[in-house]
Amino acid sequence: MKPIISAFECASESAGPRPPVLLDVRWQLGGPHGRHDYEAGHIPGAVFVDLDAELAGPAGSGGRHPLPDPEEFGAVMRRAGVSRDTPVVVYDGGQGWAAARAWWLLRWTGHPDVRVLDGGLAAWGGELSTESPTPAEGDFRPEPGALPLLDAEGAAALARSGLLLDARAAERYRGDVEPIDRVGGHIPGAVSAPTSENTGGDGRFLPAEELAARFKELGTDGAPEVGVYCGSGVSGAHEVLALAVAGIPAALYAGSWSEWSADESRPVATGPDPQ
Repeated sequence: MKPIISAFECASESAGPRPPVLLDVRWQLGGPHGRHDYEAGHIPGAVFVDLDAELAGPAGSGGRHPLPDPEEFGAVMRRAGVSRDTPVVVYDGGQGWAAARAWWLLRWTGHPDVRVLDGGLAAWGGELSTESPTPAEGDFRPEPGALPLLDAEGAAALARSGLLLDARAAERYRGDVEPIDRVGGHIPGAVSAPTSENTGGDGRFLPAEELAARFKELGTDGAPEVGVYCGSGVSGAHEVLALAVAGIPAALYAGSWSEWSADESRPVATGPDPQ
């Protein structure tokens, strides 16, 4: 199953006999709350999901966006109408990070049919609604472990034995700037792979063959395992999604740099090179 869906395909399936559950996950780091945009207009039938409150646990030692409690996440998905045997389409404002976080969580907890709207709401082009639906309760029960997950120790080991990609902007990887976390730099051995290079100017993913070529150049071909981290586990999910589009399985270090850098005992590398 393709992990992304075009706006045309989404509209066609929504009008068909087995319409997907639509989740609106608009979110912006440090920006206004996405619910305001949702209330101003969303894809008809879409249910709003709050990334900070419902797709993440409380910030703390596990990072700025640690994974939510699986049972609490399951309750949120059921309220949104998600059942195990219903397809799900997730979208955000166009950047794709928040939608990819929801995609990853649903796939990690065992949902078999989840796709991200390629290009987000900006690609929709159809009618919008201001009505908030009240879907029938779904039956989805999370079973974590369907996708590979890394902790800090696993990420450090993978940087040595396989390929660990850093999805943040290159200047944060190098340690030139660090606007959010305690210290700048990267996990020793990690390779810089900014998420922004996975998409074109319209926010849509590059074709699968172009993504595969990009990741091959970064070292995926010779790596026994591939992992990804970012600042707090959000844009990293987008990179895992891009790798999936290219046909490359990858693990996510959900705590990411916000967890890694909070522990002063963990090593930090700076500069343009992995070491």
